[in-house]
Amino acid sequence: MSAIRATAHSRKQKAAPRIASVRPHSEMRALQPVPPAMQRPVLVLNASYEPINICGARRALVLILKGVARSEEEHGTVLHAARVRVPMPSVIRLLEYRRIPHQTRALSRKNILLRDRNTCQYCGEVLPAAELTLDHVVPRSRGGLSTWENLVACCHGCNRRKGNQLLQELTEMKLQREPRPFSLHTSRHIMRMIGSSDHRWRKYLYY
Repeated sequence: MSAIRATAHSRKQKAAPRIASVRPHSEMRALQPVPPAMQRPVLVLNASYEPINICGARRALVLILKGVARSEEEHGTVLHAARVRVPMPSVIRLLEYRRIPHQTRALSRKNILLRDRNTCQYCGEVLPAAELTLDHVVPRSRGGLSTWENLVACCHGCNRRKGNQLLQELTEMKLQREPRPFSLHTSRHIMRMIGSSDHRWRKYLYY
């Protein structure tokens, strides 16, 4: 009996490293990179053909597959899945009219970076969203609030350099432009800027 137990114990020891090396399925999915094609900007039109937003290609495909929107213009590439073949959209249109209030957009990291065009507002470097932070122009510890007028896109280097100080205390740092709320005018300007390189967007943005 002792010999049998010893053999079973040795088998468990050999199997242990194999079990420990298996990653959870959710972790493996998280490690998979998002294809560049799925990150392409897509122009979103209201049912009335009015441009109202920009989203990623992945989000646009979800809206199309759910029957919320239809593709108006395509990139020319095709996404092949197990049971479906979907052309990659460049412009989509919502099938039901959405009332869009003309006040400012929701205050969020995404919208701050979009307003500032992924540009550090201190040194002027253009970076991917993942390499940018949000900086409070007047630090929160010194009474600054999380508002459109007090939040700007900032690279990690400038964020460390500025720290907890006010701009008037730093002679070598200044804002590239005064931060303002994200208005409808700002939104349209950014859509035109992003769409200037895609001829499919132009007929919807220049009218």
